This record gives sequence, C-alpha cells and structure tokens, in this order.
Amino acid sequence: MGIISSLKESLGTWINRIFKKKRAKIGLYGPPNAGKTTLANRILHDWSEGESFGEASPIPHETRRAMRKEGVVINANGSSIELDIVDTPGMATKVDFKEFMIYGLSEVESKKRAKEATEGVIEAIKWLDDLDGVLLVMDSTEDPYTQVNVVVIGNMEARKLPLLIVANKMDLPNASPARIKAAFPQHAMVPISALEGSNIDNLYQAIAAHFG
Repeated sequence: MGIISSLKESLGTWINRIFKKKRAKIGLYGPPNAGKTTLANRILHDWSEGESFGEASPIPHETRRAMRKEGVVINANGSSIELDIVDTPGMATKVDFKEFMIYGLSEVESKKRAKEATEGVIEAIKWLDDLDGVLLVMDSTEDPYTQVNVVVIGNMEARKLPLLIVANKMDLPNASPARIKAAFPQHAMVPISALEGSNIDNLYQAIAAHFG
C-alpha cells in the first residue's frame, strides 16, 4: 500500500506540474498616449469577457492612478499564463499643467490634473518593485529615442525585470516599428495596433513565451 500511495502522490505532483498555469504580475508602461489603456482594454476584451480598465482619451495623462486586474488567463501557442495586469499612468520627466489647457481645460483643472499625473508617475515607479515583468508600450509613429524611454528602459534593466516592447499604432501610415527595434535592439519587440487588434495574436504568443 505504501508503494501505491507513493506512486499516486508522484503521479499527482507530475499532473499538477504539467497542467498548472504559470502566473505573472505584468505592468503596462510607456509615455502618455502611447496606447497603454487601449492595449489593456484589448487584452481584457479578448480574455476576460469584455471587461475594461477605463476610457482611453486623446488628453495626455488620462490615467493618473495605477489600475489592476487579477487572474487574466491568456492561452497562446499551446501555453497558458495567468496575468495580474497593472495599467500605469504615462511616464514623464515633467508634467506641465499647460499641456492640459491646450485641450480646453481650465487652469484650475489643469493644475489639478498635473499634480495628480505627477503623483501617478511616482506611483508607477513604485509598482516596479512588485512586478514580474513589463510590457513597454511605445507609439511607433514617434521618435523612440526619448529621455523618457531611455530612463524607463534603464530603470527596468537595472532591476533585471523581463521586458517586452510593444510597438503600437502600426496601423497609422507614418508608423515605423523598425525604428523602435533599431533604438533598443537588446529587447524583444512586437508591432501591433491595439485599437484595431492587428498582430495581437503574435503579442499574446510573445507574452506567454516571455513571461511564462
């Protein structure tokens, strides 16, 4: 009986190891208006029955507090990974309230938003201590070699966090994911359109492979 019990226990452990889902806490980072919330909503729409993080907006720093969704299971290329996803505020070296006034906000509201956005950047940096990996979302129509991108990537490299670059907005005519790859060749990159869902399956496969 002892041998049979031992065999059953070993078989149970082996089955659990084979079928147990991998789990990772992943943060979405990047400059304001790169498409982080649009991508976060796309992932939730595809894998969590249409949930969302919130509305995307053309106004920068619309997301000013980190938002988290737990237990998002992605199945891709024969692999399964369970994600806790953290959508973070846009990273910036400086937040000027005048940025918001361009969009018609009052000076009072603009200063309030600027204060909240600055606090959001600090919060996003603190989240790095509690993550297993990062999706760094960049606008592929913009010059990738900015101070913000360089500082963010340097910070993540110093922390030895697994990093996958998402070259977003590939649907736009002036998009150049190749320019992002040339700027940061040391990191894996997947071009997508979070808005249209273009190439999104390849991103899911990369997420499963990269963070699993």
